[in-house]
Amino acid sequence: MTWSAASSLALFAQQAGNKAGANPAGPTSTQWVLIVVGMIAALLFLVFLFIFFSFIRLWIQALLTRADISIFNLIGMKLRNVDYGMIVRQKIALVQAGVRVTTEDLESHFLARGNVPKTATAVIAAHKAGLDLPWKTAAAIDLAGRDVLEAVRTSVNPKVIDCPDPAKGKQFLDAVCKNGIQLLAKARVTVRTKLERLVGGATEETIIARVGEGIVKAIGSAHDHKEVLANPGMISQTVLHSGLDAQTAFEIVSIDIANLEPGENIGAKLAGDQAAADLRVAQAEAEKRRAAAVAREQEMRALVEENRAKVVEAEAQVPQAISEAFRSGHLGVMDFYNMKNIQSDTTMRNNIATMTGGGDTGPGRN
Repeated sequence: MTWSAASSLALFAQQAGNKAGANPAGPTSTQWVLIVVGMIAALLFLVFLFIFFSFIRLWIQALLTRADISIFNLIGMKLRNVDYGMIVRQKIALVQAGVRVTTEDLESHFLARGNVPKTATAVIAAHKAGLDLPWKTAAAIDLAGRDVLEAVRTSVNPKVIDCPDPAKGKQFLDAVCKNGIQLLAKARVTVRTKLERLVGGATEETIIARVGEGIVKAIGSAHDHKEVLANPGMISQTVLHSGLDAQTAFEIVSIDIANLEPGENIGAKLAGDQAAADLRVAQAEAEKRRAAAVAREQEMRALVEENRAKVVEAEAQVPQAISEAFRSGHLGVMDFYNMKNIQSDTTMRNNIATMTGGGDTGPGRN
């Protein structure tokens, strides 16, 4: 093609030279127009050759692999600033793997700033593994920020998650049986990615939290820690059948108890703390009663002093009553002296009883 174009240009130039020789006055306006048209045609032809040889290799590859990409598709991708070489290679890989996808889907995913090579690799791997992963679903997962290739790998080859996560600084789960014994547990959760729930499904953190909650609940429902230590599988079975993977991007394959060991006697410790608290309450109540008793004693002492003052006051009124009785004639002189003799006799008896150690000085003694 290049040789024929050069021959045409040489023939055109020779004819123009012959005409110029025949016309000593120089080329006419028509000849100048023909020359300019020929030069433009030659320039356009060179541009076409450049574009053709720029895309010919990729176009031939797409043609031989039945990728259904025309030369005009390549030119359009070039004008839209799309990495057409990468698009062609990924389209060829998808077609050779038996995946049906259009060039427009690849191009739109690239323009949406998606990772076309990783998405194509994930779709091919899922197709080879017999998993249903359409291109649009894989593109949505990739644009959502998830690692679609890692998800396919996890779906084919399940991975193990530690519960609790050692990266969070906790090595064991703490749970207490009904008898008060603490158990320290560590589990390994095997999960498989569910591709249809990957968009909008919860992540590994949710799986770890739910499994941890299930283990604590299973241990807490056991009556004796010896039962759990003798059969750790009861924890796994209880947690596994709880449907903990609902609304998550994973399917729990198995839950294995990696480590289970007894800890402190939490029940005894709590009972001791409760006894100490009860003792403090009792001491507070006793102190309250003692304070009330002291206050009551002080009140009684004040009452005694008050009554004693009343007695003293009453005794002070006795002489006045006697004198009043004399004046009114109710008391005679002999009655007065008899009363004085009785008082003297009573005083003497009290003194004798005090000297001899006698205790009864009441009116019944003679």
